[in-house]
Amino acid sequence: MKSSLILSFAILLFFGCVEKKKEEASEEASEEITSDTIQTEEKKREMEPIAMNIDGSYFKATGTEPFWGLKIYDNRVVLQTMEDTIQTPPTNPIKAQDSNISMYRIQTEATLLDIIIAHKECTNAMSGEVFPYTVTVSYKTTGGDETTVYEGCGSYITDYRLHDIWVLEEMKGSSVSKEDFNGKDVPNMEVNINNNRFSGFSGCNRMTGSLFYEQDVLRFTQIASTRMACPSMDKETEFLTALQGSATYNVENNRLYLSNESEENLLVFKKID
Repeated sequence: MKSSLILSFAILLFFGCVEKKKEEASEEASEEITSDTIQTEEKKREMEPIAMNIDGSYFKATGTEPFWGLKIYDNRVVLQTMEDTIQTPPTNPIKAQDSNISMYRIQTEATLLDIIIAHKECTNAMSGEVFPYTVTVSYKTTGGDETTVYEGCGSYITDYRLHDIWVLEEMKGSSVSKEDFNGKDVPNMEVNINNNRFSGFSGCNRMTGSLFYEQDVLRFTQIASTRMACPSMDKETEFLTALQGSATYNVENNRLYLSNESEENLLVFKKID
């Protein structure tokens, strides 16, 4: 009888250990899946366009004491104050010749509105957030004497259509192929508008850099690359020079066209889904 009890206790203890190991394995697998899922979601969120792009505005500014907000669209300008919302038709900015300053002067039957956007670092007085542009807004009713002035910070909103993977298709009017780049892949890049960065392959080396974006202006800046040597690097050098020399862009038919003042469609990229 005693032997039987000992045997039964040993069997129960054995199966208890097995079940515990199963539970621990299950928990570990669950943690791995959760970790992978979190990393995947974080990567997905990183590549998702920022929410404020959705409304279609290309410039946004805010200020405090008093609170106000400004949005500039292709088809309208909206100034939101604590007392009122002022909406006007758009106008082309007046550009300063010796500095990056744009002035919008808008006059309607009801309002005279001036907006000055200067490329000068600005810190929000309440949040401490740093913006690349200082903004001054002044307005008064047409025929009125009193002018209201607001000061604050702003930033251009990078075109969400740029947020993708692009593969070089043409350079200076000619199609490109792997043979142009020593049989390797043709240049390609991934543009991330969440942090205004890009990275990719330039024909021989890996590259990375920053985007400078304003309305209808796109520049690829601070380009850095690895230092691998290839049998022929002429095409890579030509590509990087063209990329750095581009200043304007157009997105159409799943293609990104980069140009500058002297040459249209300097580089043409095809979108990769």
